[in-house]
Order: sequence, then structure tokens, then C-alpha cells
Amino acid sequence: MTDQKIRILLVEDHALTRVGIKTVLKREADFDVAGEASNGEEAVAQADALKPDIILMDVGMPVLDGIQASRKIVESGNEAKIIMLTQHDNDQDILASLAAGASGYCLKDVEAPRLYMAIRTVHSGDAWLDSAIAGKVLKLYSKAPVSTPEGKPPEKANSAVVETESSQSQAAEATSLQPEKRSFEPDRPYAEPLSPRELEVLTLIVDGLSNQQISDRLFISLPTTKTHVRNILNKLAVDDRTQAAVHAMRRGIV
Repeated sequence: MTDQKIRILLVEDHALTRVGIKTVLKREADFDVAGEASNGEEAVAQADALKPDIILMDVGMPVLDGIQASRKIVESGNEAKIIMLTQHDNDQDILASLAAGASGYCLKDVEAPRLYMAIRTVHSGDAWLDSAIAGKVLKLYSKAPVSTPEGKPPEKANSAVVETESSQSQAAEATSLQPEKRSFEPDRPYAEPLSPRELEVLTLIVDGLSNQQISDRLFISLPTTKTHVRNILNKLAVDDRTQAAVHAMRRGIV
């Protein structure tokens, strides 16, 4: 057994908030704040240079937001576990964060002991969600049943541990919230396969972008974007963007 500390990269664009979180973390003997970053671009560079165990990542930041930064870090092969630490609890940010590879989602008003538990839980290989967040995610997932070819039953999700505010212990059983990524297969049982452009739009929906942001990113008009979104909803047989994002993640489309 070793006394090695958990090395943490703190990513937060507000200097005073960053100082406050750092002060709270320094109270724990097994934590080491190995580095800091004030935007997503710096976070990607620091993650590569420092190879931290845990990254506490803000969502809304300049240059590169936390969701985009998380995706880049995960895709680079970095083994750091990412916990989103944010004020936002809207569905799109939560889903986009999980799709980007985050292992935890914590609100900034969390009490210090709960933050400590979240860090240790994620570091041990489990997932962590605040109770309100866990409830929202599980509710969203329940709205998107998985259909499979030839009437086969859906694949069972891997077992994971999700922490909630009501937990008295440090672990509780729950369904895995990070489905395995798979490449898109045109012969999946949709009324019509998604076009390459629709796949691009769906990926940006999962990333949490609005229609206007998608238009700006892809250099297309807003009406064209709305048409693509409407076609995606029709082809996936879902009612809204949130269900489309959940469906995309569960089926491994993006």
C-alpha cells in the first residue's frame, strides 16, 4: 500500500473561485493540486504535460469550453478522470459532458465533504453524480428505449457506481452512464440512415450546441440547421433534441 496523493488539475476561468476550490482541496492530506488552468485550451495542454489523476473541469469557459476540452483530453488517450464542476444542471450540458467522457458531474454548491468523496470515488474507478443530476439522467435515459435488430434484447449496460446525496455509504449501484462508443452502421434499423451532414449536426447536438451555434460552426443557415434537426428527430423517432442526444449515445451513433 502506498501513500501516493491524488494529483488534481483544477480548471476554472474565475480566479477567485479557483482560489477558493484550491483552498478547500488543500485541506485533505491525500490531495495534491498539481496544476491550474483558466480555459479549456490550457486544460488540454496541462493535462498532457502533468498527467493528473483527476481533472476538475468547469463547463462554461472562454477559448474552449469544458465539454470540448474534455472530449479532446479523452480522445488523446489521457487516463485522467474528469469531474465536471459547474453551476449548470441543464440536460444538454449533462448529456454532453457524459458523452465527452466525464466520469462525474458535480454542482459548485456541493459541500466540501461531498466534493472530497466525489474525487475519491471517481479516482477509484466509479462514476459520481449529485442526486439531482442522477435523477435527471436516469429519467432521460428511461425515455429512450433501445430497439435492436431481429427482436434481440438490448445489450445490458456495464455496472457502475453512482454517488447520490442520499447515499450513506461511499458507493451505490446504478446503471452505467457511459455507453461504449461504436461506429455508425448504415444498416441499423432506422426508417432512413442519417446523412453525413445529419451525423455532424447530431454530434453537435450531443455536444450541447444550440441551433444557432450549429449554424455558425457548420457555416449553414439557421433554417437549414432546423431542417436537419427535424429530419434527425424523425429518423430517430424521438420527440426532442434531448432524446436525440440520449439515443445517439446509447446506440453509439456518435
